Order: sequence, then C-alpha cells, then structure tokens
Amino acid sequence: MNLEVHRKAADWYINELQLNKGDFVKFFVRYGGCSNIQKGFSLGVMKQAPEEVGTSDEAEGVTFYIEGRDLWYFDQYDLAVHLDEKNNEPLFDYISAT
Repeated sequence: MNLEVHRKAADWYINELQLNKGDFVKFFVRYGGCSNIQKGFSLGVMKQAPEEVGTSDEAEGVTFYIEGRDLWYFDQYDLAVHLDEKNNEPLFDYISAT
C-alpha cells in the first residue's frame, strides 16, 4: 500500500490545520461515512504524531501517514491525495495496486 500526497493537497492541509514543518498528519479509518472501497467506513484526518506507521509520504516538510492497523481498509489499493481546485478541497483517489 502506497500513499502519495501531492504538493497542492499538502499546502491545503498546511493552511487548514495550521501545520509547521516536522508536523504529522494521520489518515485513519472511521466507522460511517461514504467510501468507494469499504462500505460503512471512511477516512478521517487529524494532526497527530504516529504510533506505528504502516505507510507514509512527506510533502512540504510534513509527514502524512497511515497507521499499520488501518492498512486493511485499503485492501489492494494505493491512496493518492490531490487537491480539487474547483471545490478547493482534498480529493482521495484510490488506485488499484494489483
């Protein structure tokens, strides 16, 4: 499972979460919401130092990561995080890893 956070998406998170270089942003599985890959679950986002990194990507000096215990959610998919410039919000792109 690979994680890729594109620069414009990273900049959006830096502004919205008031991040500094060296900070960490966690993508985590939460119950509820809407997902194209796991019914009944969705991704949450929070500023938090990692406990057990399963995969990560660094962009603009910030480390974005997913804990090892949440990798099941992606079940043969990689995650690319882009910025939807029209709506000015992050867009999660699940890419088949097979």
